[in-house]
Amino acid sequence: MKLNRIKDVLEEKGITQTWLAKQLDKSYNSVNAYVCNRAQPNLETLLQISTILNVDMKDLISDSSERTIKQ
Repeated sequence: MKLNRIKDVLEEKGITQTWLAKQLDKSYNSVNAYVCNRAQPNLETLLQISTILNVDMKDLISDSSERTIKQ
């Protein structure tokens, strides 16, 4: 089950997990667990990731096309 889009955003921006781990001051294994959806970052970490990647937090959780209002 895919709970976040961190992997997708990293790929879109051409950023490695290693680089993100260094920016977050977290281990590669922790970031890899987020990227592979084996673990989920807490809200504070998710905010840090969104700031570092310069994206809206919502974009790390769902694709903008998934957020369209259905009527």
